Amino acid sequence: MSPLSAWIAAIRPKTLGLSLSPVLAGSALAFADTGSFRPLPFLAALAAALLIQVGTNLHNDVADFRRGTDGRDRVGPPRATARGWLAPAAVERGAWLAFLLAFLAGIYLAWVGGWPIVVLGLASLAAGAAYSGGPRPLSSLPVGELFVLLFFGLAAVGGSYYLQSGTLHGRALLAGVVLGLPAAAVLVVNNYRDREGDARSGRRTLAVLLPLAGSRLEYALLMLLPFAGLPLLLEPPWLLLPLLPLPFVVGLVRELWRLAPGPALNAVLARTARLQLLLGLLLAAAFWLSRVL
Repeated sequence: MSPLSAWIAAIRPKTLGLSLSPVLAGSALAFADTGSFRPLPFLAALAAALLIQVGTNLHNDVADFRRGTDGRDRVGPPRATARGWLAPAAVERGAWLAFLLAFLAGIYLAWVGGWPIVVLGLASLAAGAAYSGGPRPLSSLPVGELFVLLFFGLAAVGGSYYLQSGTLHGRALLAGVVLGLPAAAVLVVNNYRDREGDARSGRRTLAVLLPLAGSRLEYALLMLLPFAGLPLLLEPPWLLLPLLPLPFVVGLVRELWRLAPGPALNAVLARTARLQLLLGLLLAAAFWLSRVL
C-alpha cells in the first residue's frame, strides 16, 4: 500500500461525516432562527470538528496496536499501524498534529464565541485524546455511546448554533440528540462486530456486557428514535426532507438484527455512517429552506 493510501485508511474517511453533519445542522438551524450566517466561524468550526475526529482516529489506530487489541486477525477494516503500513511513531505524530491544528482553529473560535467555546473546545480535545489514551480508555468502557452522543451530537450542534447566534436554544440541543443518536449507532455496530475479540482482550464495552439481542435493540433504538424528534424541529412540508431516509434506516435495522458479530458488519457500519451524514444534510437543508422560502 502506498503511504498516501495508508494515511487515508488510518483517518477512516467513511466515518468523517459524523463530525461534518452536526456543524452543518447547527449552523443551518441558527440561520433559520436568526436569519444571519457567519461563514468564517462556520468554516473554522467545520475544520476543528474534522481535525478532532481525525486526531481521535489516528490516536485510536496506534493506541490499540500498542495494547495488542488490533492484530492481523482483526475482523474490522485493517488498521494502518497493525498492518505495518505506517510506523507507530508517525501515526502518533499525525494524531497530535491534527489535535494541534484543531486547537489553532479553536483559538479563533474562542475569540468569536468567548469562554463557552473555550470550555467546549478543550473538553472536545481532551475527550478525543482520552478515547484511546490512558490506563482506562473510553473506548474500552461501556460509555462510548454516551461519549459519541455528547460530542458528536449535543456539543457539536449546540456549539455550532452558539457560534452563529451567540445564544443557545432548546431546539439546538434536540437537533444534537437527533444527530448524536445515529452517530452512536455507528459505534454500536463497531463494538457489536468486535464483541468476541474485545471480550478476549478485556474490554468492557456495552456490546460485551449485553447479550446479542441487547446490542441489536440498542442499535434499533438509536437509529429510529431520531425520527420521533423531527416533528419538534420542523413543520410540514420541510419535515418531509429528513424523513426520507427512514425506509433505509428500517432496512439497516433489519439487516443488523439477522447478522451475527463478524466481518459482514463492516458494510453495515459504513452505511450507518452514510445515513447519519444524509440525515444531517437533509436536516440542514430543511432548516435553511424553512427560512428562505
